[in-house]
Amino acid sequence: MPEQNPKTILIVDDSPENLTVLSELLHPLYLVRVATSGQKALRIAGSSPVPDLILLDVMMPDMDGYQVFEQLHINPVTSRIPVIFVTAMDSTEAELRGLDVGAVDYITKPLVPPTILARIRTQLELKQARDQLANQNAWLETEIAKRMAENTLIQEVGIRALAHLAETRDPETGNHILRTQGYVQQLALTLQNHPRFAATLTDHYIELLARSAPLHDIGKVGIPDDILLKPGPLTADEWEIMKTHSHIGAVAIEEAEKDVERPVEFLTLAKEIVHWHHEKWDGTGYPDGLSGEEIPISARIMALADVFDALISRRVYKDAIPIAEVQNIIAAGRNQHFDPDMVDAFLANFSVFCDIADRYRDPIPEETPCP
Repeated sequence: MPEQNPKTILIVDDSPENLTVLSELLHPLYLVRVATSGQKALRIAGSSPVPDLILLDVMMPDMDGYQVFEQLHINPVTSRIPVIFVTAMDSTEAELRGLDVGAVDYITKPLVPPTILARIRTQLELKQARDQLANQNAWLETEIAKRMAENTLIQEVGIRALAHLAETRDPETGNHILRTQGYVQQLALTLQNHPRFAATLTDHYIELLARSAPLHDIGKVGIPDDILLKPGPLTADEWEIMKTHSHIGAVAIEEAEKDVERPVEFLTLAKEIVHWHHEKWDGTGYPDGLSGEEIPISARIMALADVFDALISRRVYKDAIPIAEVQNIIAAGRNQHFDPDMVDAFLANFSVFCDIADRYRDPIPEETPCP
């Protein structure tokens, strides 16, 4: 053992003679600490330097070795310290009991110095290997967490960049993607304990849902400017072209999925949102005329968030709608445009969604002020 960093061994024995013998044997190689009782042993074991190994007598008054071991095991500071029981009891049953409670070894008296030294050396080497492995695992866990955080950040930046790309085609939407992302996350959290949605709306799902929401209108990059930016009502033919943006966006995500080896959860949700957030509860939406539970939960949540923001916002083709009227429109959409339970949750927390709208208001006031 390097002298500059000796291992610490705690000897616990109520016999001064045994302490003297063991101390004299170990002192040239290790830093030795001694305790004559179980209580004192627990105090020493929990103080610095924490022992690398404990030699623990079994037969002691007041608190025997097994009781001391139990207390050592309970304390997080001392629970990982290897313990060798030292006892005059040489029965197989006693040895099995010692090993069964968790001791790393069991030495019987009278003590044989070469045997003691060899067993101590073996247990210290094993502890050092375990400590190195634990440190390596801790480092790896830190690195994995760091890489995952970096990947998440890269993913979020990529999503935001794609969303802004779509937004540049339709500049009047301003902070629409931030607002709708906030609405989606808040509505999902509000519905999290609802019997119909609890199984789906886990914390992980909601995190992915909020991350995916900004991509909902990415398909608009494929819509011609003369339709997308038209300052007035669309003709029937133009409206049919406008409705293709949901299909365009879904196909784009499907193409992206082909480039990865396994499914990416947030892309699955993003595709649901992009493809079906214009479907309606009564089946009159587009592109596939889905109705009720056929529409994925993610798309149903996005539908309500998207419509709410469109209603309170000014566009080239309309003015912002007064907030009281917005409430009435959302309520009227219950069982028609929107999932009824989602409408109930939205209206019950209407002021919260207004707060989100105000928080991400565009630099030039364009939305109806919320109360």
